[in-house]
Amino acid sequence: MYLKKVEGPRAVTVADGSKMTQADLPAAGTRRWVASRKAAVVRGVVYGLISKDEALKRYSLSDDEFIEWVRAVSTHGEGGLKAKMVQKYRQL
Repeated sequence: MYLKKVEGPRAVTVADGSKMTQADLPAAGTRRWVASRKAAVVRGVVYGLISKDEALKRYSLSDDEFIEWVRAVSTHGEGGLKAKMVQKYRQL
Protein backbone atom coordinates (compact mmCIF):
# COMPACT_ATOMS: atom_id res chain seq x y z
CA MET A 1 0.00 0.00 0.00
CA TYR A 2 1.32 3.43 -0.93
CA LEU A 3 0.58 6.44 1.27
CA LYS A 4 1.10 9.87 -0.20
CA LYS A 5 3.40 12.14 1.83
CA VAL A 6 1.36 14.93 3.38
CA GLU A 7 2.24 17.82 5.66
CA GLY A 8 0.87 17.54 9.19
CA PRO A 9 -1.11 14.67 10.68
CA ARG A 10 -3.01 12.16 8.56
CA ALA A 11 -5.92 12.00 11.02
CA VAL A 12 -7.18 13.87 14.09
CA THR A 13 -9.85 13.13 16.67
CA VAL A 14 -12.59 15.77 16.85
CA ALA A 15 -14.65 16.74 19.92
CA ASP A 16 -17.35 14.11 19.38
CA GLY A 17 -14.72 11.34 19.34
CA SER A 18 -14.85 10.67 15.60
CA LYS A 19 -11.76 10.68 13.39
CA MET A 20 -11.21 13.22 10.63
CA THR A 21 -8.68 12.48 7.88
CA GLN A 22 -7.27 14.36 4.91
CA ALA A 23 -9.82 12.48 2.78
CA ASP A 24 -12.65 14.20 4.69
CA LEU A 25 -11.52 17.62 3.45
CA PRO A 26 -13.01 18.98 0.21
CA ALA A 27 -10.97 18.65 -2.97
CA ALA A 28 -8.45 21.40 -3.69
CA GLY A 29 -9.91 24.07 -5.92
CA THR A 30 -13.51 23.46 -4.80
CA ARG A 31 -15.77 26.14 -6.28
CA ARG A 32 -19.24 25.09 -5.09
CA TRP A 33 -19.35 25.59 -1.34
CA VAL A 34 -22.14 23.92 0.58
CA ALA A 35 -22.39 24.18 4.36
CA SER A 36 -20.95 20.72 4.99
CA ARG A 37 -17.79 21.48 2.97
CA LYS A 38 -17.28 24.80 4.72
CA ALA A 39 -17.72 23.09 8.10
CA ALA A 40 -15.20 20.40 7.14
CA VAL A 41 -12.58 23.04 6.35
CA VAL A 42 -13.27 24.87 9.63
CA ARG A 43 -13.05 21.59 11.62
CA GLY A 44 -9.84 20.65 9.80
CA VAL A 45 -8.19 23.93 10.78
CA VAL A 46 -9.55 24.01 14.34
CA TYR A 47 -8.37 20.46 15.10
CA GLY A 48 -5.00 20.87 13.39
CA LEU A 49 -5.50 18.62 10.38
CA ILE A 50 -4.54 21.48 8.06
CA SER A 51 -3.06 24.89 8.81
CA LYS A 52 -5.11 28.01 8.24
CA ASP A 53 -2.60 29.30 5.68
CA GLU A 54 -2.69 26.01 3.77
CA ALA A 55 -6.52 26.04 3.79
CA LEU A 56 -6.64 29.61 2.47
CA LYS A 57 -4.19 28.73 -0.30
CA ARG A 58 -5.71 25.34 -1.19
CA TYR A 59 -9.27 26.66 -1.42
CA SER A 60 -8.51 30.21 -2.69
CA LEU A 61 -10.21 31.80 0.31
CA SER A 62 -9.67 35.24 1.75
CA ASP A 63 -8.79 35.59 5.41
CA ASP A 64 -12.03 37.53 6.01
CA GLU A 65 -14.14 34.84 4.36
CA PHE A 66 -12.60 32.11 6.49
CA ILE A 67 -13.05 34.17 9.67
CA GLU A 68 -16.75 34.57 8.79
CA TRP A 69 -17.08 30.79 8.41
CA VAL A 70 -15.51 30.25 11.83
CA ARG A 71 -17.77 32.91 13.38
CA ALA A 72 -20.88 31.38 11.79
CA VAL A 73 -20.03 27.87 13.02
CA SER A 74 -19.17 29.01 16.53
CA THR A 75 -22.29 31.15 16.83
CA HIS A 76 -24.95 29.17 14.93
CA GLY A 77 -23.46 25.76 14.16
CA GLU A 78 -23.24 24.31 10.67
CA GLY A 79 -26.66 25.80 9.82
CA GLY A 80 -25.11 29.27 10.00
CA LEU A 81 -23.04 28.43 6.92
CA LYS A 82 -26.03 27.82 4.65
CA ALA A 83 -26.38 30.46 1.95
CA LYS A 84 -30.14 30.75 2.44
CA MET A 85 -29.61 31.52 6.14
CA VAL A 86 -27.31 34.52 5.61
CA GLN A 87 -30.12 37.05 6.12
CA LYS A 88 -31.36 35.29 9.23
CA TYR A 89 -27.94 35.11 10.91
CA ARG A 90 -26.40 38.34 9.58
CA GLN A 91 -25.47 40.77 12.31
CA LEU A 92 -26.79 44.26 11.72
